[in-house]
Amino acid sequence: MRLFGHKLPLSAQIGIIIIVINVIAAVFAPFLAPYPESDIVGSAWGAPSADHWFGLDNLGRDVFSRILYGARMTIGISILITLMAFLLGVAAGFAAAVLGRWVDIVLSFIANLILSMPTLIFALVVLSVMGTAIPILIITVGLLYAVPVFRLARAVAMNLAVLEYVEAAKLRGEGLWWIIRREILPNALPPLVAEFGLRFCFTFLLIAALSFLGLGIQPPNADWGSMVKETGQMIALRPVALYPAAAIAVLTIGVNLVVDWLLAIHSRGQGEEV
Repeated sequence: MRLFGHKLPLSAQIGIIIIVINVIAAVFAPFLAPYPESDIVGSAWGAPSADHWFGLDNLGRDVFSRILYGARMTIGISILITLMAFLLGVAAGFAAAVLGRWVDIVLSFIANLILSMPTLIFALVVLSVMGTAIPILIITVGLLYAVPVFRLARAVAMNLAVLEYVEAAKLRGEGLWWIIRREILPNALPPLVAEFGLRFCFTFLLIAALSFLGLGIQPPNADWGSMVKETGQMIALRPVALYPAAAIAVLTIGVNLVVDWLLAIHSRGQGEEV
């Protein structure tokens, strides 16, 4: 199997299969789930059966159905946050690299100020004060994760901005937007794409952690982090808490397998250039 002109190793194929399965579960959850996510369909802590494959949770809701709906909520919000972080981080990073020293100083100062605070603690404080509505959650985590994206984009753009083909474009009289769009961005894509996968994993795990602590996605919406919290009290008697935890772990592993392959391609390409 080949992708982007490169042969896919077995690990990357496994990662892509995991990602595709999770995307299908998220997109088609209303059609795949045997029950609505919030309906009580039996007694609390019901054992797994032909009607309820993973059993029932603390309120008698079907765990398998909630995992499918949880994929939609957890993955969807994580993708939105990652996209927001990249739009802000890449734009600010490229601006710091090409717009001059003072822009770089101001943006870097703001980034260092945010980085000085632990991510989880900062998110907990903001969400405790501002509330746990989904838009606030997306904006808070998106701004936090835009900072490491900014630092990567700035470093990559600064390395590219001093290369000969960029200098040649400047001498031809090309504008900054043309140079960013045609010279810097295409050559910065490999590390940025790999960073996107890693940042999605970090976002995904942070959302699950916030939901587990009660400040992430709120009931009755299904979310893997909150499901672990709700069912954890019965982990010694029922494996019900292991299912959402396994879903979190498997998706994280799948994304990292693909990211490792992308980073290997990028490193190999740099070695060939040298």
